[in-house]
Amino acid sequence: MEQASAAGDPRFYSRAGPFDLAALLAATGTRAGQQPAGPARLFSGVAPLQRAGAAEVSFLDNRRYLPALRETRAGAVIVHPSLAGAVPAGSIALLSEAPYAAWAKACALFHPLPPASPGIHPSAVIDPTAQVDASAEIGPFVSIGAGARIGPRCRLGPGVAIGPGVEIGADCRLGAHVSVSHALIGARVVLHPGARIGQEGFGFAPTPAGFLSVPQLGRVLIEDDVDIGANTTIDRGSAQDTVIGTGSRLDNLVQIAHNVRVGRMCVIVAMVGISGSTTLDDFVMIGGQAGLTGHLHIGAHARIGAQAGVMADVPARAAVAGTPALPAREHWRMTAVLRRLARRAGITGQDAARTE
Repeated sequence: MEQASAAGDPRFYSRAGPFDLAALLAATGTRAGQQPAGPARLFSGVAPLQRAGAAEVSFLDNRRYLPALRETRAGAVIVHPSLAGAVPAGSIALLSEAPYAAWAKACALFHPLPPASPGIHPSAVIDPTAQVDASAEIGPFVSIGAGARIGPRCRLGPGVAIGPGVEIGADCRLGAHVSVSHALIGARVVLHPGARIGQEGFGFAPTPAGFLSVPQLGRVLIEDDVDIGANTTIDRGSAQDTVIGTGSRLDNLVQIAHNVRVGRMCVIVAMVGISGSTTLDDFVMIGGQAGLTGHLHIGAHARIGAQAGVMADVPARAAVAGTPALPAREHWRMTAVLRRLARRAGITGQDAARTE
């Protein structure tokens, strides 16, 4: 097996550059600290502090890694102004109030997303009534149903299935084996491989003869600039619509049930499950493996801890944790009390394991 390489292996990532300092400052929105003497530098890529060389850009956003910063050989390092003095004499300090955001811009400068390569692969199956913009890239074994619309500069990867009537806006990227039905998708949306959008929601009525499936007659509406992770599933609405708001980020393996409404700029981490008809207001953050029951209202800027079990509404700007979810401080106080009681009773983790 090969040893670890620098960021941006050219087998997998496109590369641009080199760029001079002026271009780097303009792209990242940083300002340069004291510059080493010598000829003007050109920068060819990005790399971690530990591996960066004189032609590469690195960053620091966590004081835990100050020792690595002091020893780095990077040609330039993006740091907060308060850490400018820790940048080695041979490196240029690129000063930013938001180093991680500036790092993202630097990465995008050297490794831009490849543009769509217009054309339709011969193996694709496209209904005659579908509309595919001439600038779109349609990959192998793609299926596009009747009346569907694919916008300018979209990229549809291998095996993508687009159902009848689906509309996809400009500059969207759909990874391999994505399926989309009963959905209207805005611009610059990313659906990572295996995402399932618009399938029938989990709705049924108990009867004496058994379960009776309830027709799911809604849609999925995905607004602009949404990013949806691999193997995430978003059910269409039952009679209303399931909505994912502008700029939201959904991690891999998230389940969104029918009629859920996710607001703008929400973050939902891997393996979260949200039951039907729950509403998230704007800027909600949900930690991994949390579960939300149905028909809840989660207020704007609320924060839900990992593995929380949410069974009641959460007010705006509240932070909750635990199962059942409680205000985070209350949950951690209760946990601390239980630990103290266990120690007083002489119960250890090993004792608990032996009793199971």
